[in-house]
Amino acid sequence: MPELLSRDEFRQALKDSIKGRKAKDAPFSRAWAEGLLKREHFARWAENHYHYVGPFADYLAYVYANTPDRFTGAKDFLLQNMYEEELADIRHTDLLIRFAEACGTTRGRIEDPANMNPVTRGLQSWCYAVAMREHFVVATAALVIGLESQVPSIYRKQIVPLREVYGFTEDEIEFFDLHITSDEVHGERGYQIVLDHADTPELQQRCLLLCRWGAEMRFSYTDALYSHYVKPDLAAT
Repeated sequence: MPELLSRDEFRQALKDSIKGRKAKDAPFSRAWAEGLLKREHFARWAENHYHYVGPFADYLAYVYANTPDRFTGAKDFLLQNMYEEELADIRHTDLLIRFAEACGTTRGRIEDPANMNPVTRGLQSWCYAVAMREHFVVATAALVIGLESQVPSIYRKQIVPLREVYGFTEDEIEFFDLHITSDEVHGERGYQIVLDHADTPELQQRCLLLCRWGAEMRFSYTDALYSHYVKPDLAAT
């Protein structure tokens, strides 16, 4: 039987569960950071990304509903995260659509679920399943640490070529700039909630497993973007 890890040991184990599975290292992310993609590739990314991140407030709402009232700090974080996604100065998905339209696609195409590939559909379904079925602290580990906490490291590598190589304006790439800051805060709050409330060996091990699965899901999603949209272009040329 596993023993209860100390706070420091558990935090390190959570970090280790993501190592080697980070989406920033997937071929699509590397091609983006190296300035090798075309605007139509970004359009396909946005059409998929909308259906992954668009329902993020919905995922969090299920976690919120499963969180006992006595865990007020965790519930407050979930509410704040939902508010920032949907009700802050501008809805995050509207910023994503602004970028996507600059890449040549349309709001109609972005919002049409027929335009996401099967791996994106699987990631969205997995997020819903975890949010609805798992203990709130396990769902937080999966969705906030395994998925959301990766965003700053991904976008920091991608936003520079968006400016310097691809020539997007600051307004067009506001989606990325915003998430570098906000998801760094969200990721740290997610760590604190999991460290505070995963108080049995069983919960800790479940958190580590689902955190690893979350990282694997995001890597697979990002890898599939390359396989579906970039690799065929390279083969054609």
